[in-house]
Amino acid sequence: MNSASPTETSTSNFIRDTVIEDLNSGKYGGRVHTRFPPEPNGYLHIGHAKSICLNFGLAAEFGGKCNLRFDDTNPSKEETEYVDSIKENIRWLGFNWEDRLFYASDYFEQLYEWAVQLIQAGKAYVCDLSAEEMRVYRGTLTEPGKESPYRNRTSEENLDLFQRMRAGEFPDGARTLRSKIDMASPNLNMRDPVMYRILHAEHHRTGDKWCIYPMYDFTHGQSDSIERITHSLCTLEFEDHRPLYDWYVEQLGIYHPQQIEFDRLNLTYTVLSKRKLLTLVKEGYVRGWDDPRMPTLAGIRRRGYTPEAIRNFCNSIGLSKTNGTLELSLLEHHVREDLNVRAPRAMAVLRPLRVVIDNYPENQVEMMEAVNNPEDASMGTRSVPFSRELYIEQDDFREDPPKQYFRLAPGREVRLRYGYFITCKGIVKDETTGEVVELRCTYDPATRGGNAPDGRKVKSTIHWVSAKHAVDAEVRLYDYLFDRPNPNEEGIPFTSFLNPNSLEVLKGCKLEPCLADAPALSRFQFERLGYFCVDSDSASGSPVFNRTVALRDTWAKIEKRGKGDQ
Repeated sequence: MNSASPTETSTSNFIRDTVIEDLNSGKYGGRVHTRFPPEPNGYLHIGHAKSICLNFGLAAEFGGKCNLRFDDTNPSKEETEYVDSIKENIRWLGFNWEDRLFYASDYFEQLYEWAVQLIQAGKAYVCDLSAEEMRVYRGTLTEPGKESPYRNRTSEENLDLFQRMRAGEFPDGARTLRSKIDMASPNLNMRDPVMYRILHAEHHRTGDKWCIYPMYDFTHGQSDSIERITHSLCTLEFEDHRPLYDWYVEQLGIYHPQQIEFDRLNLTYTVLSKRKLLTLVKEGYVRGWDDPRMPTLAGIRRRGYTPEAIRNFCNSIGLSKTNGTLELSLLEHHVREDLNVRAPRAMAVLRPLRVVIDNYPENQVEMMEAVNNPEDASMGTRSVPFSRELYIEQDDFREDPPKQYFRLAPGREVRLRYGYFITCKGIVKDETTGEVVELRCTYDPATRGGNAPDGRKVKSTIHWVSAKHAVDAEVRLYDYLFDRPNPNEEGIPFTSFLNPNSLEVLKGCKLEPCLADAPALSRFQFERLGYFCVDSDSASGSPVFNRTVALRDTWAKIEKRGKGDQ
């Protein structure tokens, strides 16, 4: 491939422009080879989706390759569970690494040999300083560091100590292998960084073969080199580490990938720090990594987000060299846009109020034709049973309606979606509480299908479910996990900003019968209520639904703004 040009579906960004320039100049022999290198110490989240879409997307666009590589250099925090979940969620997003699955642990022997090479060249030494002493010796941003008293050991002594470190002679933390660079460098990463530490821990792949492990900074660039990556794409926090990556490959004289940094994805009302997400899970603030309130891919998948929506979102936001924060509502917009065209419609009543149509034949059942998706005629129609007793939403009735309220009220006529016009003639209240528990209505038989032959109009259409045919369900209404846009405020525990109303569980919801055995993770638009997804907790005949995202024009928002019902 000698040339490339932007396509209509690709978002222009500076990394893509760089790739095009490299292809046009013949750099890397016309190759494009990227990688997605997660550490298997947690579940992937929406921030990782940006990197996944970027790395796999660029490779696909330009006929290249993208590797999946696990940078598994810290056995104390890594688990096979995380490896499996990462692979599953990348596949769910729609990407395929084919036969290019790698692990940094595949390269442990080569990395060790390269460390020996640097020792022999006088570029690395074994240091006996403790971690605390090393921090003191390192200096600050305004003051240079001090050289370790062990910095000038001979290559022979360093090699002997390093081999004994590998043999397991020393306890954890007793010694490290450090690069010999420049303790006065303005870049703190270049002040003799640690390359290896002693860690007697079981590795998820290599078991107890190793008791010394390479640091991430020593591993990352060389792993890219081994895999002959052309464009090593990293988030901005690694920009100050690039000189160190360059130093290692240059000193070793090996193939040199090109590292390019881009901005992290940050969202309002969200934390994406692995440490904070782990705290939420371990301390029981959420029900697990796949809790639908979590920004993990497992969580938003369970909530009902589609991979297409996430890819569209990531492709729309572009790339920058400056970190910022995006509105969570932008992600929700892409979810709505996608579900609007792919989710079949259904009727569900979350807070039921019984309606009895007094003039409707008591044992009669009619099947009403309902459109499955007005955006996609190929999805066809379904039959919905209609009977004398129905359920409607409690919010769709007001005994004393406000001025801009147009739904059901005493003496008022409304349209039942796909059904008839009905008029409220009476109400039944609980004798103890005074709460309205039943409405007595009449219907106009001439209005079947929702149209009046005489041309009269009503101002509101409401949804309903036949009481005789209703499926009982549990519905979980999820809201933002945090109650403020920035839960990452310095100096304040982020858990103090948790939203106490982030989950409301509704029992005894009433669904139309087509939803009785909907498979897990199938998505629907509950008409007038929002988009919902079948939870993995569902059982046959007793479904559990998660609210994925509300509709834009929910009554709560309209009522709050004082605009009335449309």
